[in-house]
Amino acid sequence: MIERFATIAIRAPKLVLAVAGIAFVLFGLLGAQVTDRLSVGGFLDPDAESSQAEQALAREFDIAGMQLIFTVEAPGDVLTGAGADRANDIVDDLRVDDRVLSVDSPWTDPNSHARLTDRDGRVGLIVAGLAGDDNQAQKTAADLATRHTGSTGEITVTAGGQAMAFQEINERAEHDLALAESIAIPLTFLLLIWFLRSVVAAAIPIAVGVLAIVATTAVLFALTFVFDLSVFALNITTALGLALAIDYSLLIIGRFREEIARGHDQHTAISLAMRRGGRAVLFSGVTVAIALIGMSFFPMNFLRSIGYAGVAVVALSVVLALTCVPALLTLLGERITRKPLREAAAVESMFLYRLAVAVQKHPVLIALPVLGILLIAGAPVLGLQVGLPDDRVLPAAAQARQVGDTIREQFDANATGTVQIIVHREGADAATAEYAAALSRVRDVDVVLAPSGTYAGGQPVGPGDPGAARADSTHLTIATSLDPYSPAAARQLDELDAVASPGDAVFGGLAQQKRDTAAGIAAAFPKALAWIAVTTFILLMLLTGSLLLPLKALALNVLSLTATFGALVWVFQSGHLGGFGTEITGFTVATVPVLLFCVAFGLSMDYEIFLLARFTEEWESSGHTRADNDRAVAVGLARSGQVVTAAAAMMIVIFAAIATSGVAIMRMLGVGLSLAVLVDATLIRMILVPAFMRLAGTWNWWVPRGARPILEKVRLRE
Repeated sequence: MIERFATIAIRAPKLVLAVAGIAFVLFGLLGAQVTDRLSVGGFLDPDAESSQAEQALAREFDIAGMQLIFTVEAPGDVLTGAGADRANDIVDDLRVDDRVLSVDSPWTDPNSHARLTDRDGRVGLIVAGLAGDDNQAQKTAADLATRHTGSTGEITVTAGGQAMAFQEINERAEHDLALAESIAIPLTFLLLIWFLRSVVAAAIPIAVGVLAIVATTAVLFALTFVFDLSVFALNITTALGLALAIDYSLLIIGRFREEIARGHDQHTAISLAMRRGGRAVLFSGVTVAIALIGMSFFPMNFLRSIGYAGVAVVALSVVLALTCVPALLTLLGERITRKPLREAAAVESMFLYRLAVAVQKHPVLIALPVLGILLIAGAPVLGLQVGLPDDRVLPAAAQARQVGDTIREQFDANATGTVQIIVHREGADAATAEYAAALSRVRDVDVVLAPSGTYAGGQPVGPGDPGAARADSTHLTIATSLDPYSPAAARQLDELDAVASPGDAVFGGLAQQKRDTAAGIAAAFPKALAWIAVTTFILLMLLTGSLLLPLKALALNVLSLTATFGALVWVFQSGHLGGFGTEITGFTVATVPVLLFCVAFGLSMDYEIFLLARFTEEWESSGHTRADNDRAVAVGLARSGQVVTAAAAMMIVIFAAIATSGVAIMRMLGVGLSLAVLVDATLIRMILVPAFMRLAGTWNWWVPRGARPILEKVRLRE
């Protein structure tokens, strides 16, 4: 297959590039529409208890899961005078809007004074429940916020809540993507010029990378018609497509120049580069895709959508590298090789060759400190706490963030900590009232609102909400001042759950969502890990013909990722180094470790395959002695290690550009992926790999005697 690609590209390079140019235009037209079809939600398991509660609230009680919250701030008493006039105008407008299901405010409901007014009486809240799904709600929020926010005299109105946070995250993600691309592409071009010593050669990976970016947006646009796609998929997969397209192009160009240095003519050099380097590209793409498929085992649409989109982008990057690169080399190859190239036989003089030999002389002495560093770096992962993203993932200047900060700092009641309970039972009878009273006795519960009354400390303290009762279900609202992601909220949820209910009780709210998300990830992670480990092991076994090398690769990858996770917890959860400018919440967004694991694992295997393919090539052309094993590692590290180093530098630039995002989730991913690539390309590939392979010697290539004939038949060779 690879030779067919090479043959077509060599014989008809202009046709290949013309098709690519037409595709570029078509992809651009399609991809320009993708941002309007992306979702910011998808962090929850749709089948979890909290999701069922949200669906029941919308279906049975017309209570929307997505809220838009307005803060109305006045210099004096916000419930009177100009503050009241401005607030009532907003409430009246919201009540006649078909997109708004419910409106709650202290100006229209005296029972809400304590809950929806701050301690000083200068800020009041208008809470609107919005109709529609996540995408519709955030568009409604943007329209209503434009209509009502701003300052009039001394009265200031600001919009927040989950719906507004989603809208601002969407806008910010689009802006940050453009900024990341404007940083990454010029810097990678300069690095390519430095590495390849040729502007023409450097232009080839950039051209393929830009085509990959545009094609990625078109692929994502097409995927939005199949399932809801997260807005974060645009940033992540675009960066992934750019990084892989440049990596794969760089590998083929490096192999082409090597074959030219050995005396081959241009067409032969392209064919050999495609046969050998292209094989590594194909194996690498399959391995990265395998890791990304691992996200499909998780119930959250956020992870699944990025996994599916990532697989499509990886396939796209491989195809572009195997078609456009040989076509460009056919047309531009003479300009790349115009200057004499260093002879390939000078491998012993290369830095990476000398480094490998030095490590092989003292493998234990050199490897142990590196292992210690990685284990120490990974230790903070033991303190990992998970939560769900809220307005605090936005920068401090964002409206939704300002509203969230105001509620957390100035209000006694924490609107985000409310626990919703749906009790499925015929009618709201005395047993339901007793249940509500019992719930109000639980620690840190402020009040419980039920159809029969409002309860605090086990006693009725006010009127209830008759509308919270239906023929076969009852809705109870539990107000609390606790942060829903705190250990105290988790404890409170356990105590609420332990109260005997008169029927089937379904819990909702952020504390329950956090519990469900953590449980969903914990249940799916072993399946995803087994899929990635088994399929990667089989693929590497088919590549190398060895049983030990795939195990080594898996172990070192886990070690590298553990160190990366530990560093992220230390910085972003514990707040060291200022959290790189993010708000420290004391928890990590639950889906980030999963996303980081799958993407970083795939990228680490990307480099592993670059090296293993070359190690195997050198080993199979040797006499299979221990000295041959050591030389295969040293030569392979010197030859492919150069490409790995350059490719890692490009990836770090690309992912570091993502880390400039104002959205904390993207910053965490950008820093995490940059760190994972850095650790993998230096400590793992340059130190631990040659040390391990020196200690294992010829056992690196061992297979059971009975399995050897079978493996030889099924191995994937040139």
